[in-house]
Amino acid sequence: MVNMSVTELKERHMAANQTVNTLRERLKQKRLHLLDTDVAGYARSQGKAPVSFGPTDLVCCRILQGHTGKVYSLDWTPEKNRIVSASQDGRLIVWNALTSQKTHAIKLPCAWVMTCAFSPFGHSVACGGLDSVCSIFNLNSPTDKEGNLPLSRMLSGHKGYVSACQYVPDEEGHMITGSGDQTCILWDITTGLRTSVFGGEFQSGHSADVLSVSINASNPKLFVSGSCDTTARLWDTRVASRAQRTFYGHEGDVNTVKFFPDGNRFGTGSDDGTCRLFDIRTGHQLQVYYQPHGDGDMPHVTSIVFSISGRLLFAGYSNGDCYVWDTLLAKVVLNLGSVQNSHEGRISCLGLSADGSALCTGSWDTNLKIWAFGGHRTVI
Repeated sequence: MVNMSVTELKERHMAANQTVNTLRERLKQKRLHLLDTDVAGYARSQGKAPVSFGPTDLVCCRILQGHTGKVYSLDWTPEKNRIVSASQDGRLIVWNALTSQKTHAIKLPCAWVMTCAFSPFGHSVACGGLDSVCSIFNLNSPTDKEGNLPLSRMLSGHKGYVSACQYVPDEEGHMITGSGDQTCILWDITTGLRTSVFGGEFQSGHSADVLSVSINASNPKLFVSGSCDTTARLWDTRVASRAQRTFYGHEGDVNTVKFFPDGNRFGTGSDDGTCRLFDIRTGHQLQVYYQPHGDGDMPHVTSIVFSISGRLLFAGYSNGDCYVWDTLLAKVVLNLGSVQNSHEGRISCLGLSADGSALCTGSWDTNLKIWAFGGHRTVI
């Protein structure tokens, strides 16, 4: 083997990097060239009208008050009437969404919580944060002398903060987490062990913190992750060694990812102020959802969720806006940030009830609000 000096190696490394960047730019241009239309352009050409939707169609019917710090995360149970929320106050609260009553207030071992999730059958809740572990609490466990719910399982293995956690649908035994260590992990909750690690030393993994994960409800072997590297990646839990696809387009951290109801597409929300819709089969970007602000301000997208039909996309923003987008025509049909009872701070998290009849928003103003479809409209 020929000995190369450090200078030569550095030069070769720089040249290789330059080639990669050039190829990446050419790919980007090619991709843009192939995108001769988007969903909204096609819908308009077919004479589609925007969905009629106004302030009376989504009404704030409950305010869940009880947290004393910023609300960071929320999740509904699949049986629709309970919500778990995580806050800067170091507590998880389980709420009855119909009565606004708290059924559990769980004091966390680590107050720095970032994410929470309800198990598919509603027996347990999970959370993760700056302690780099995912903590699980069984809601049926007896409380200790102080009235606290004991920790039932701790999933330890990430080397950075846990930013996202989601139970695999229809089974209490597995969970996927995303982390600041650039990886996602599939866990066997019963044993507390890692089943698979996605990313890390593998070339096709994320190159920065993972911020969000979403599991495909139609095919739970597939999940998508969003990252500070400005990409989203599609993974198959049976093939941990490489991402199935990488999705480019965003120009800032991808804070939130969510599968479209049909499982063939997913949405993203980013610090670049846009939401985007991608197709997992072609890898193409189908639509950009962006509302220009006159003052040049570009609020970050913090959280997204689709309506049950996929016709509406709810997007929460760092300035307190919560836009309801018509996904087909890429038009904002309502801003929950400008109606009565709107939040007074950043919208940090969104969730839709299992039957699609209600939206829950969580905010840095310490409150959660439940918005129900009203008027002549039940679900869309």
